[in-house]
Amino acid sequence: MTVLVAPDSFKGTYAAAEVAAAIAAGIRAAGGTAAELPVADGGEGTFDALCRSLQATAVSVAAQNPWGEPLAAAIGLSADGTAVVELAQASGLTVPSSRPRDAVSASTYGTGMMVAAAVDAGATHIMVAAGGSATTDGGAGAVQAIIDGGGLRGARITVLSDVTSTFLEAPRIFGPQKGASPAEIGLLEQRLAQLAGAYPRNPIDVPRTGAAGGLSGGLWAHFGAELVSGADAVLDAVQFDRHLEDADAVVVGEGRLDSQTGEGKIISAILARVQRSGRNVPVVAIVGSVAGDLGAYARNFGEILVASDAGAMYAAGKSVAGYSGS
Repeated sequence: MTVLVAPDSFKGTYAAAEVAAAIAAGIRAAGGTAAELPVADGGEGTFDALCRSLQATAVSVAAQNPWGEPLAAAIGLSADGTAVVELAQASGLTVPSSRPRDAVSASTYGTGMMVAAAVDAGATHIMVAAGGSATTDGGAGAVQAIIDGGGLRGARITVLSDVTSTFLEAPRIFGPQKGASPAEIGLLEQRLAQLAGAYPRNPIDVPRTGAAGGLSGGLWAHFGAELVSGADAVLDAVQFDRHLEDADAVVVGEGRLDSQTGEGKIISAILARVQRSGRNVPVVAIVGSVAGDLGAYARNFGEILVASDAGAMYAAGKSVAGYSGS
């Protein structure tokens, strides 16, 4: 029996590769065969997943945090001219800062510096993972940094995200988690409305332009960036469908299984692909915790196992080694 182990990270605790390795070790210890395929949806872990699948080399580049302090970041460069840029490294909620983490002044300039560095390195296609931002600047900072760096020079940009929100929805939906007060959310909405009207193309009603506080909308408006589902882009890159052909069961995982899981997250994308395959392949969820609001969504899984540390993940893997869905 072959089990395809395709978890996301357990945010803030275990990287997707660590989760996959622990579960797979349990499966093998119980006599099963495991194929490890750590995945992501445009947020945490996307850089590692894409670099692994594209055989991209991590290259250190200069950037800055959302409040203008210098920091070192890494971009992935592959032999075919594809670059991977992870917004969270420069413009993320958790980057180091000696200054107040002000939601209004937070800028994506550092992410733009990373894009410009990728162009300088010869990249012709730049994949920007847009999850986890501290910013709501409509991409103005990133656009300026790219212009300051000499522009894209023929390179194209694809923005990967797990949200479909439009440009003006970004402050209301994501502002609170970035520390914005109700009054500041109003200011951010006004700013995005002004930016939208001044941009070469107006992103206000375009799905996915609200990702990363409107970064995706700014890159779409100025550079024609393609805006795509991060989950599907990663699954394509890691050749999930090909691996699924050889699997008798699939294990998915994330830190918390809740009502948001079905809204563009990687697990929902995997479930859709399993269903689309036309094969009766059971899907088991191994997660850090389960929310009480999961409701009918739980019926998508043959079994849901809670495992909050590596030892529990190993034990969960042993229990699914011979899983048949019966």
